[in-house]
Amino acid sequence: MTTALTLHYHPLSSYCQKVLIALDELGIAADLQLLDLGDAAQRAAFLALWPTGKMPLLIDGSRVVPETSIIIEHLQRHHAAAGRVLIPHEPDAALEVRLWDRLFDQYVMTPMQAFTADLLRPEAKRDALNVAQARERLASTYALIDKHMAGRSWAAGEAFTMADCAAAPALFYAVTYLPIGAEQTRLNAYFERLMARPSVARAVDAARPWFRFYPGHGGLARRFFDPEAA
Repeated sequence: MTTALTLHYHPLSSYCQKVLIALDELGIAADLQLLDLGDAAQRAAFLALWPTGKMPLLIDGSRVVPETSIIIEHLQRHHAAAGRVLIPHEPDAALEVRLWDRLFDQYVMTPMQAFTADLLRPEAKRDALNVAQARERLASTYALIDKHMAGRSWAAGEAFTMADCAAAPALFYAVTYLPIGAEQTRLNAYFERLMARPSVARAVDAARPWFRFYPGHGGLARRFFDPEAA
C-alpha cells in the first residue's frame, strides 16, 4: 500500500509509541521507516531532514512535521478517518486535552528519561541527585494523576484522546523505575485500561523484540518482557 506519509521512528521510543498509538486511533496508514541513529549514514540523512535529531519525524509529501503533539494534530487535521478525533473540536475541551498531553510529556516522560539517561552513563559519571529529583517528580505526578482520575475513564474525560496517547508510553516506562503505589487505585486502574487499549497493546507488541536493549528492562512486568525468553 502506498502512502504519502512517512514516519521516521523506532518502536522502543516512548515518543514514537505516542505517535504510533495516534496513527492507529485515527485510522491512518503511514510508511514506517525504522531509524538507527547509531548508523552514521542514517544519522546524517536524518539530521538533514530535521537538525535537532529528535524522533519521531513525520514527512507528509514535501512537508516536514516534527514534535509528537504537532504531528498528532497535523494527522487529525489532514488525514484522520471520518469521525476519528484525538483533540476535540470544542475549544475548552481541546485545551484540557493539550494540558494533560503536556503534563504527561513533561512530568512523566521527562523524569522517566532521566532514569534511562543515567543508566546509559558510565557508573563513575552517574548523577544520584538528578535521579532522586526525577523520582520525587514522578511520585508527585503519580499523586496528581491518581486524584485527577476520580470519576473519569480517560485523562481528559470519557473519550480516549491525545493525552492518553502520551500517557500510555510515559507510564509504561515510568513504572519500571517507580512502580505505582498500591494505594493509588485510580492510577493503577487507568494504567490497566491503557494497557488493554488495542492501539496501545499493538505499540507494546511492536516494541517487544527491542525490550532487551531498554536499560530499565529489569522493571518490566513478565507479561511484557520475559528475560529468559529474550
